[in-house]
Amino acid sequence: MDYKSMQPESLMMSYGYKPSLSEGAIKCPIFQTSTFVFNSAMEGKRFFELAYGLREKDKGEELGLIYSRLNNPDLEILENRLCLWDGAEDCAVFESGMSAISTALMEFMAPGDLLLYSRPVYGGTDHFINHFLKKLNIESIGFYATDTKEEIIERVKQSGRADRLTMIHIETPANPTNALIDIELCAEVKNYFTTPEKSIVLSVDNTYMGPIWQHPLKHGADLVLYSATKYIGGHSDVIAGACLGSKELMGRVKGLRTFLGNMAGPWTGWLLMRSLETLKVRMDEQARNAKEVADFLLAHPKVEKVYYLGFLESEKDKELLARQFTSNGAMISFDIVGGEKEAFQFLDSLKLIKLAVSLGGTESLAEHPQTMTHADVPMEDKRIMHITEKLIRLSVGVENYNDLITDINQALACVD
Repeated sequence: MDYKSMQPESLMMSYGYKPSLSEGAIKCPIFQTSTFVFNSAMEGKRFFELAYGLREKDKGEELGLIYSRLNNPDLEILENRLCLWDGAEDCAVFESGMSAISTALMEFMAPGDLLLYSRPVYGGTDHFINHFLKKLNIESIGFYATDTKEEIIERVKQSGRADRLTMIHIETPANPTNALIDIELCAEVKNYFTTPEKSIVLSVDNTYMGPIWQHPLKHGADLVLYSATKYIGGHSDVIAGACLGSKELMGRVKGLRTFLGNMAGPWTGWLLMRSLETLKVRMDEQARNAKEVADFLLAHPKVEKVYYLGFLESEKDKELLARQFTSNGAMISFDIVGGEKEAFQFLDSLKLIKLAVSLGGTESLAEHPQTMTHADVPMEDKRIMHITEKLIRLSVGVENYNDLITDINQALACVD
């Protein structure tokens, strides 16, 4: 069968799996085992030589199964399928999105290095950068969607540590404001500071868009990161993360993953494979629903501003959206008229939409970023990034959009 001519959504049911190796089971079984039997001592030796990079693969040779901390059929098939969406050479799946992000940052950075990152980012990422990495003597410089390439370059130069810039990490659209970061612009910044002796790594957290609506590797990114808990998992029943990129870079990421031991287990791998089969249809429906919800919010007198990709105002952002994204997504944030009291009244009055963090699941969720997901970010920084007491974040699910609008309308009516 010519898999190369097929779209990823057509391959999510079968790619990389041979039923004949599993008693004809139509779906890949859960390989709930810690270790695998070698056919001979020589086979075991050759497997370990590959696993530890002691020799190159022979033509057509694949790394055999050794131990589930190194590899497992559920994990390998899942990683092969995830590569199809982003056009990546290799993938590593982790037990959480933060473990994927932290492993990538630690692998490519060393004490004394400098990290350049976009703001805002997910609260957990912000904490890791500004607290844990500082313990390793890794400094960071933040920039915003409104900054030009020249301003970003000058900021790095003014730090006095431009020669130590090692990695650029961005999140686009930004969580929770939907601010857009230009990946190609960041690649130009990366190229500006790259030297023959040192290549800078550009990583993109693509969680907000999932593997469907944005493909960072096609725009100059070296690594693409996901909280697979979100759209990829999509059912709020599994915690996982993923990192994708070239064989060379992923070899390093997988090497550190092996020794940190934070790879996903077979049950997690099986759950994500199940979810990949409906990924596109779920996300398409969520995007359709989000447009209806956003239109309703925009016209409501108790809503001050709506942060939604379909409502971009500047020509620069509209051009970037057309070039870098294939959808307006399913994430909406909005400023309610008032402040924390009014925001909490709205959130406490929701019935169908649940008050919970996370996003990308089949059910719609609402939360208060300033006091929840971004609680640890300094208040002055939150003010600059428009993460205020009146900001509410919505993750739109697959429910009937009329019911979602009815719920939002009655919750807004409870705000006085």
